[in-house]
Amino acid sequence: MARNADNLGPVSMAVALHIVLLTSMVVAFDYARPAPPITPLAIRATLVAEIPKTAPVAVVEAKPEPKPEPRPDNSAALRQKAEEVKRVQDLLIEKERLEKMRRQKEAERKEREEARKERQREEAERKRLEDIERQREENERILKALESEQRQAEIDAEERLFTARDSAAMLAYQFAIGQLIRRNWSVPASAGPETQCSVRVTQLPGGDIVGVNILSCNGDEAVKRSVEAAIRKSSPLPKPSDPDLFDRNLLLNLTLDRDD
Repeated sequence: MARNADNLGPVSMAVALHIVLLTSMVVAFDYARPAPPITPLAIRATLVAEIPKTAPVAVVEAKPEPKPEPRPDNSAALRQKAEEVKRVQDLLIEKERLEKMRRQKEAERKEREEARKERQREEAERKRLEDIERQREENERILKALESEQRQAEIDAEERLFTARDSAAMLAYQFAIGQLIRRNWSVPASAGPETQCSVRVTQLPGGDIVGVNILSCNGDEAVKRSVEAAIRKSSPLPKPSDPDLFDRNLLLNLTLDRDD
């Protein structure tokens, strides 16, 4: 029964194919010849189909599929791994945040340090300028004080000298100088009895003569040369008994008939 059921489909298809072919041939033959008087035609056909012999089909019992082995539940491990990955990511983020904060603090520290150094430089420069200004003012004060003291000393010396010029000590000082020069003066023959010469003598504090300048003289050149020679030969000049009588620039009047 199983074999007949399996062959029923092919047999039916073969029968149907033969019927279609036979019908097509009949129709084509009828169209090819002149149409005869229409006579009813009865056709009886019997189709015998040979059923091929086939080997019996072996029935194979299907083996039951093996049940899939239950997959291990690793959700806890995956969750732990995910947590570990998140923890590492959080650590990296925190490390980056801390590093950023460190760099920011370092930059702020450097900025504060630079600002402090700049304030120190400005303060040092301000103090330096103040010291320079203070020193300048002190130098000006000292200079003015020295100038004032020097002027006062000059004034006092002039007053003392003016007072001493008419004193006996001044007369004795001038007489000593005149006597020394007169002893050293070799009067030339051309000098007359009225010969008078006015001479400015520059001396050092010890009496050494460093300059002779004849201001006026009524004698000839020989007389002038003899006067200068006598004065230079008298160096050093006598010192006054009173130091206030010392005068760096002496004005001497020399004559033949008297000593001044």
